[in-house]
Amino acid sequence: MEKFVARKPEKEVISMRILTDTLAVLDAKAASIGISRNELINQMILFALANMDDPGQAKAPPL
Repeated sequence: MEKFVARKPEKEVISMRILTDTLAVLDAKAASIGISRNELINQMILFALANMDDPGQAKAPPL
C-alpha cells in the first residue's frame, strides 16, 4: 500500500480588485459551503482553467 505524504502546496499572496456585489455573493457562497473565500476563489479558478476551450494552453492542475 502506498504511504500517505502530507504536502503544503506553494501559494503566493496577490491583490485583486473585485466588484462589491460579486464579493458579497462569494462570501455568502463560501459561508454556506463552510470554506474560506480564498479557498472558494482558488477552486473556482482551477475549475475554470481546467474547463476552458483553449487547445493551445495546458490544463490546470487537479484540485
